[in-house]
Amino acid sequence: MSGWRGGLAALCLAVILWQIVIWLTGVARFILPPPMLVAQTIWESRMLLLEHAAITMAEVLIGLALGALLGFVTAVALAASPMARVFMRPILVFSQAIPVFALAPILTLWLGFGLWSKVAMALLIIYFPVVSSFFDALMRTNRDWIGMAKVMGASPARIMWHIRIPAALPGFASGLRLAAVYAPIGAIIGEWVGASKGLGYLMLLANGRAKTDLMFAALIVLAVLTLLLHAVVNRFCERMLDRPDGS
Repeated sequence: MSGWRGGLAALCLAVILWQIVIWLTGVARFILPPPMLVAQTIWESRMLLLEHAAITMAEVLIGLALGALLGFVTAVALAASPMARVFMRPILVFSQAIPVFALAPILTLWLGFGLWSKVAMALLIIYFPVVSSFFDALMRTNRDWIGMAKVMGASPARIMWHIRIPAALPGFASGLRLAAVYAPIGAIIGEWVGASKGLGYLMLLANGRAKTDLMFAALIVLAVLTLLLHAVVNRFCERMLDRPDGS
């Protein structure tokens, strides 16, 4: 509860500072619209914003689910197989040397202007944080636990499923929390490169027509949705870690 109060206080302070900057500088509305104008635009354009927000959130949620699943499987494979680490880790590191933003035009060319090029962008941008966090946690499993399981005759698969994965769930949860924040970035970049719907597309459209208030409105809606998504993912992670096999 104190976190919500702190966040609300920070938001009020930001809005007050925003309005003070406008009063002191006298900046034109088409460059920096006042907070009340943006709030009015959000209300008057609520149906338009909801329509485009639904598209963006569909891209984000599908990309988040697929990226988390693929990251989970990859991290387990890397932790279980030294051969996989030899071949896959250099590829993973090399993939991070290529800016994800630069891949957006290629993905749009390959997958088209529809939903899946944005899903692929969201997936790519969250994949490495999930793999990295979960893999590091898997490799830090208490060696005494593993040694005791081996003495009792447990197979590598059973050790992975019953000991290493439950012990590494906090690391997976850390990756998921990061992914919840990064996934909207990937979807918006994809929409900027080529789309006919979504909040990123709406921002470009508003910018081209000098509707700065609508651009700020879309940005604020995106920020609110990202905060809600992070809160939901954080709650999911807390429930997952509260389970007896996740502690």
